[in-house]
Amino acid sequence: MIDKSYIGHALPRFSVEVEKGRLRFFSKAIGQADPVYTDESAARDAGHPALPVPPTFLFCLEMDAPNPAALRGLLGIDIGKVLHGEQVFNYHGMAYAGDTLNFEPRIADIYDKKNGALEFVVRDTRVTNQHGALVADLRCVTVVRNG
Repeated sequence: MIDKSYIGHALPRFSVEVEKGRLRFFSKAIGQADPVYTDESAARDAGHPALPVPPTFLFCLEMDAPNPAALRGLLGIDIGKVLHGEQVFNYHGMAYAGDTLNFEPRIADIYDKKNGALEFVVRDTRVTNQHGALVADLRCVTVVRNG
């Protein structure tokens, strides 16, 4: 069983610069047809100071953590037993190419179902920009299959 004493544990903070090339690549990969996400002129014409971060891109940036496997390592979770259970994005502000985003992850909850056959680890991450303004709150639920 995963040690529930880790509930509330803060994982290492990290920062990532938002690169416009990655934004364009991501937008094309997901089929985003709105030129505001790929063309700087279109973005400015729409009132943005630079290319805006498309929805769900923060998940990609979260993978840029110095150790993306830190949670699994801390909790002793075997990657072969992991399922991605849920991903939630609550946006509070915009982020743009050129911003430096700060990620502050913590373990929000650990619980089990089916008499421990399934364990759930809830990670909440607060994302702020280089000015300290809140951009988003992320939630990721990892499911661990036991037995």
